[in-house]
Amino acid sequence: MGISRRRFLQAGGVAGASLVWGGPAWAATTGTTLDVAAWAVGPAGYRRLQAGPGWPVVVRSDLAPPQGGRADRRVPLACFVQFSDMHVVDAQSPARFEYTHPLLGAGAFRAHETLAQHTSTALVRKVNDIRNGPFSGRPIDFVMTTGDNTDNHELVELDWFLTVLNGGRITADTGDAGRYEGVQDSGVASYWNPHRSTPDDYKAKGFPLVPGLLDAARRPFDSPGLRIPWYSTFGNHDDSVVGSLPDGIPFIDALYTGDRKVFGFDPAAADVIGRALRDPAYVPDALALLASGAGLVRTVTPDPRRRPFSTGEFVRAHLDPRNTGPGPVGHGFTQDNADGVDVFYTFRIAPGVTGVSLDTTTDAGFAEGSIGLHQYLWLEKVLKRNSSRYFDAFGFQHRQDVTDELFVLFSHHTSWTMTNVLPDRRRPLDPRLTGDALVDLLQRFPNVVAWVNGHTHENRIVPHGTGDRAFWEINTAAHVDHPQHARVVELVDNADGTLSLFTTLVEGDAPYQAGYDDPTPSGLASLAREFAFNDPHADPAAAGAVTDRNTELVLAGRAPVR
Repeated sequence: MGISRRRFLQAGGVAGASLVWGGPAWAATTGTTLDVAAWAVGPAGYRRLQAGPGWPVVVRSDLAPPQGGRADRRVPLACFVQFSDMHVVDAQSPARFEYTHPLLGAGAFRAHETLAQHTSTALVRKVNDIRNGPFSGRPIDFVMTTGDNTDNHELVELDWFLTVLNGGRITADTGDAGRYEGVQDSGVASYWNPHRSTPDDYKAKGFPLVPGLLDAARRPFDSPGLRIPWYSTFGNHDDSVVGSLPDGIPFIDALYTGDRKVFGFDPAAADVIGRALRDPAYVPDALALLASGAGLVRTVTPDPRRRPFSTGEFVRAHLDPRNTGPGPVGHGFTQDNADGVDVFYTFRIAPGVTGVSLDTTTDAGFAEGSIGLHQYLWLEKVLKRNSSRYFDAFGFQHRQDVTDELFVLFSHHTSWTMTNVLPDRRRPLDPRLTGDALVDLLQRFPNVVAWVNGHTHENRIVPHGTGDRAFWEINTAAHVDHPQHARVVELVDNADGTLSLFTTLVEGDAPYQAGYDDPTPSGLASLAREFAFNDPHADPAAAGAVTDRNTELVLAGRAPVR
């Protein structure tokens, strides 16, 4: 069924777009932000959240004009959900640098980070309830998580991540099973100490006293697991220390399973360490500071489960039959990926539609990404194999007698964050290419319709190209940070020479407001949403403009789907 059965209220214009309200009329609720979304109570300061009006649908005509009557002709082709930047986190790990958060922001310390597993589990519950695309009515084919599945690529984080998606019991605790040993009960004023009545920088901004929070976060809880197949894409936090430093630095690697946790440095030293996570010139000085034994240090309980995993171990964990969950075996990865060198693959989304999962990380360190020439040439072959018409690097058109497929690409990094061309040790002689080079490649293949990614922790939708040599880049916010969104993406054929991609944001299955004494998993997920919204490092613009949220993205005609 198409959305023609809805009489939309025309609400005004947006540049290159038209704005309409609501979801399908035949559904009392879609379970998405078309119906209801989180809104803050009050104009300023620390604010609680409440249920507010849903967001409108924006029809974006940047790449092609929408044709009248298309809703009556639509044929659903595919429907999937994007998860991204879950950052399942061991908040008590000694191999974290929380004291750099005044410089680095939320990536170093989050007021709500002990509840990251509850946030993602709430999104799993929500997707299980939605079941169908709100516009096409097509059952959801799969979920794709676009990287930064773990926060600090620890084995225990990988186990929690797999359990969240496959189902089972999670105890988000490491070290001493009898007490919390992280920074949030340290009494250090630069962190939120929810158990303590002593002042800190967060309480000064209105954060409440929540005496039972850290204990509740560490209690076992159950994830129902997804009821539909899910696939996995690799992110920079899945392959490097806090997503920035390369593995193989002996002192840093030893921190993971050691008994020494640094809670703070003086501002000048913390600044050096923070800069080292972004600039290699500062790394030697930062390592010297960390090895010096200086700073505020607490002895904590060592835990071998904190050991960092390799890229190969990440893939092999997905291939382990114990982690199959709702399938498929390997969640996209195959034995060809098991050595961890090439962790990219293709998969069948639906008849006539192929998914491509890319690896845009480099294990040389630092957060931004790129693509190696070996993977670039592999992708070119994949696209060429099922494109009856394409263009070469010089702009000349080629035709061939092959079966056409539409392509949807997935990666962790966006086109504008693929600027890190440091060599990857997995293929050290392989030149690294930027996001601009990848965009140029995709525009040569008219069958490419979308590139779906994460990394930025914001909602943003970008058009690329013109005519039928164009595609949409769909970037979705993080689960761990405000606004904690997932996204439903529906691909439909309008049967008039155009295609449409519907993108609909989803919030977790948790009340918009919970009591500070509510220890239930849904209550903790609700509080995580509130704390994330109020975190001093939260980006109010991360939810995106109205044109980046619930949209219909129109594309010029492509090869017929057979």
